[in-house]
Amino acid sequence: MLSPTTLARSSLEEMLESLRLRDNSDRPKDLPPALPSRPPSRARIRSGRWSAQPNFNNDSNSESGGEGQRKENELRVKRNTFWNKKRRKDVNVNSPYNVVAVEGIEGEERMEETGVLEGSDNIGYFIEKKLRVWCRQSNGVWVSGTIHSTSGEESFVSLANGNVVKVSTCHLFPANPEILDGVDDLMHLSYLNEPTVFHNLKYRYFRDMIYSKAGPILIAVNPFKDVQINGKDIVTTYKQKATDKPHVFAIAENAYNEMMNDGVNQSLMISGESGAGKTETAKFAVQYLAALGGGNVGIECQILQTSCILEAFGNSKTSMNDNSSRFGKLIEIHFTAAGKICGSKIRTFLLEKQSRVVQLAAGERSYHIFYQLCAGAPQALRERLNLKMAKEYNYLAQSDCLVINGVDDAQRFLKFMETLDIFQISKGEQDQAFAMLAAVLWLGNISFHAIDYENHVEASNDEALINAARMIGCESHELKEALSARRIQTEEGNIVEKFTMSQAIDTRDALAKFIYASLFDWLVEQINNLLEVGKQHTGWSISILDIYGFESFKKNSFEQFCINYANERLQQHFNRHVFKLEQEEYELDGIDGVKVDFADNQECLDLFEKKPIGLLSLLDEDLHSPDANDATLANKLKQNLNGMACFKGDKGRVFGVRHFAGEVLYNTNGGAITTV
Repeated sequence: MLSPTTLARSSLEEMLESLRLRDNSDRPKDLPPALPSRPPSRARIRSGRWSAQPNFNNDSNSESGGEGQRKENELRVKRNTFWNKKRRKDVNVNSPYNVVAVEGIEGEERMEETGVLEGSDNIGYFIEKKLRVWCRQSNGVWVSGTIHSTSGEESFVSLANGNVVKVSTCHLFPANPEILDGVDDLMHLSYLNEPTVFHNLKYRYFRDMIYSKAGPILIAVNPFKDVQINGKDIVTTYKQKATDKPHVFAIAENAYNEMMNDGVNQSLMISGESGAGKTETAKFAVQYLAALGGGNVGIECQILQTSCILEAFGNSKTSMNDNSSRFGKLIEIHFTAAGKICGSKIRTFLLEKQSRVVQLAAGERSYHIFYQLCAGAPQALRERLNLKMAKEYNYLAQSDCLVINGVDDAQRFLKFMETLDIFQISKGEQDQAFAMLAAVLWLGNISFHAIDYENHVEASNDEALINAARMIGCESHELKEALSARRIQTEEGNIVEKFTMSQAIDTRDALAKFIYASLFDWLVEQINNLLEVGKQHTGWSISILDIYGFESFKKNSFEQFCINYANERLQQHFNRHVFKLEQEEYELDGIDGVKVDFADNQECLDLFEKKPIGLLSLLDEDLHSPDANDATLANKLKQNLNGMACFKGDKGRVFGVRHFAGEVLYNTNGGAITTV
């Protein structure tokens, strides 16, 4: 049952290493990373910033449309000198809704000048024309209004509800005209700042338009309801190119076309917070590619069915999401020269174990499969496993959350069993898999009692120990010995070191996590064996990366430390290809465009990766030191890393890392890094 992949290098390490080599190969440490090579594709990433702007005039009401056009023309003329600092040029002088190209502006100064009202002329113009502005309330909510008057560096803003608030003038942001509300591409907005982005997404969201674009990027907002966006009729609409509205189907279509036209492998990266809808978005992308590559028969159907197994073993209920993926995956779909799907491969990484298998936060559940097994196992299987209800297992009952509203775990288990048959997993292998699940549950019920006055303990000879040993396939006394002490080989013979209570519990939990992780790897291996690439494989593929977004919870584990590091690496890879490669394209084509400045997170990556002095190197060094403990790790990190910009030493065993998405404090207490 143990997969050989558990002993090999993880697929996440391989992926991060490939990105590191691609982005950083042979570059001096004192220079910025080298640009990735320009792809040979004829249809490279297109920028929404320079794209043609739509005509928003309302033909049904030419008078109102003309008035709006006149006002916007006035606004455009004023915008040429709006910020009174830098020279600007219009991309299209005939369009009042163009995006202003800004020359000679760098870093934060550019963001400020393109988003914040400055100068008495600007304020006066907005007061005279009664143009809307955005201001942030004390509770952090953005509200719109018009400037009533000013006094020094403060302005009085009249809100829609009639209230007048006093705000700092430098914190006012220009609002777009109402005619631009709900545009499908954020690049079409006259003013692009935080409140205008939020307002546009909110406007579309409440009209069930959950997809928006920001140039080449698709933004998806989880509707938390069925909005009928992925039916067969919608698939047909996009296949026939009958619409160009933002949709994950359109993104998948573009990837497929570029692969077929240019013979270049494509990839889709999906990221976001827990509950944002990453897993569903990935399934929609796979659904559309399956439709393009042959329909819903044969291997295409099997690819779509993988989600049933992966979600049962890799998803759980969290405080943010009832069906949260607690692992990352890379789905590779391979095609023939004719564009038909000929195989697939799934790579998984970062499966949560500590905070999902053996420990649960209040209101959260462990992996779905445990509850499905307890609720839906047939009588014969229940007897073989001596299976009880979920509430009788410590690992499951500790969070006081055993069911999900509207979800029938027993019915889900029947569907899961049918899917195992589709993937040709034999009845014998299925029984072994269920035995391993039962072993994990029974391990959690094993208790320990003291055996001497030195706080040493041993496992109790009870139902849990007997059942766990039977499921694993060993004698109960062998399991008892393994959980109560360890043997150390020396030149003089074996030394038996008895465990304390905390050591025994840690050993029991480590065994449970290892069994579950190995079972998960084995299942993925069985899926990949069935989806193996056929003989007509051309080497062309489309990969879909569905990974955790940046995480910073109230209580996190070492897993969040790894997740945030992976996101740092992916964020830099994204920045390089979306920003730097885009700018290189315009330079090569002789287009006079804008230099886009963005925050490079190389310093944070150096903090993690630098050898021999870096977070990962120092952690690895401490793991191999016999005298190391939580305190020595914290002290070692502070002594060696305090001079690095993204590191923050703190009191006791706490240290901080300034990630691209925010600062996180980590605590080394407990033998593993835990955030506070």
